[in-house]
Amino acid sequence: MTQDPAAASVLVDHLFRSRAGQMVAWLTRLFGPAHIDLAEEVVQDALVKALQQWPYSGIPDNPGAWLLAVARNGALDVLRRHAAFVTRTDAIVADIARTAARQEFERHAIEDDELRMVFMCCHPSLSPDARVALSLKTVGGFSVKEIARGFLVSEATIAQRLVRAKRLIRDLNLTLDLPDPPAPSARLDSVLEVIYLMFNEGYSTHEGEALVRADLCREALRLGQLVANEPRTTAPEAHALVALMAFQAARLPSRIGGDGEMVLLEDQDRTRWDRELVDLGFRHFDCSAEGPRMTPYHAQAAIASVHAGAAEPHDTDWRMILDCYNDLQRLAPSPVTALNRAVALARVYGAAAALAEVEAIESGGALEGYYLLPSVKARLLTDLGDHAGAAASYRAALACGCSDPERRLLSRRLADAERHLPL
Repeated sequence: MTQDPAAASVLVDHLFRSRAGQMVAWLTRLFGPAHIDLAEEVVQDALVKALQQWPYSGIPDNPGAWLLAVARNGALDVLRRHAAFVTRTDAIVADIARTAARQEFERHAIEDDELRMVFMCCHPSLSPDARVALSLKTVGGFSVKEIARGFLVSEATIAQRLVRAKRLIRDLNLTLDLPDPPAPSARLDSVLEVIYLMFNEGYSTHEGEALVRADLCREALRLGQLVANEPRTTAPEAHALVALMAFQAARLPSRIGGDGEMVLLEDQDRTRWDRELVDLGFRHFDCSAEGPRMTPYHAQAAIASVHAGAAEPHDTDWRMILDCYNDLQRLAPSPVTALNRAVALARVYGAAAALAEVEAIESGGALEGYYLLPSVKARLLTDLGDHAGAAASYRAALACGCSDPERRLLSRRLADAERHLPL
């Protein structure tokens, strides 16, 4: 064992992300979906014990096996305390014993548990908001606070959604059985939405110092591959999402500079991009083209593929990217997509044409408080030589919520704009 309190805390946080969902899925299969709360309680207790003991007794040589052993003991305690398991105790204990003999989860078994869990959480009987919240909580290991931030609602609202979803699972007696094809397609859209929300939470955090949480990105990519590579659940849109996440994750090593500051795509050192992830992205992108249906994931993956295929920023085919944004806006119109399209429009037709689009988005009011709107506007005004207008827009961006690295970048841009103002 190694003893390092700081390292113990970091490791427990990592294991919470990488193992909590796995253990909850396993215990939910043992206890039954009606007892998700008990499964979460057992896992939470195991992680709390790790936080309490590891800083003083040292980190175990096999932390995952240690957590599994504690979770097994917690599961046995639940069986002794709850009358609901009287008729199934022997079967559950036998399953626990088999896991104990292995000292670790078998990869194929836990992946199957997770796949079943996420599809149950996305059952059509649950409301769309509840499906996403429940999946993020039970499979992704997200806290109620993080889910609330992602939905831009209060923590109480998310807590209520979770309670209602779990009650409905009990009332409808939902199971972890995967429906026969083509039934999974009815839930696949919701499953993919959950995975992409998880990825985005890691790729660009909304608060605090951290800009990237690579562990969340890796976990989302892993779950996406789990869905896309499983014959029972695969679909072109699943491959498209995996391609999109792989292309974006490939840039993670270059998104933060040596000074800890964020680096925009156009300024990134592309030799630091993860080529294995780029190759993974192109393999799944090829698979995504097999079906007749084009989805927003296809359009976004196509945009990311153009960036991934450009050796240098000046090699980027912006006209193709603009065409892809036109497709995306047709498939899933939104003000954020329109704003991103304006950036591509500037590269093809110039800043003046793009500024007109941005001002139209601004007048609609849908992106009020979204820092990227005034930030994009400021860049366009700078290109047009309006440094006073650019400075005002950067100040407006700084008044919006964003991460600390993003705030420092905006401050530097504001200082540059102000240096061009007349004395």
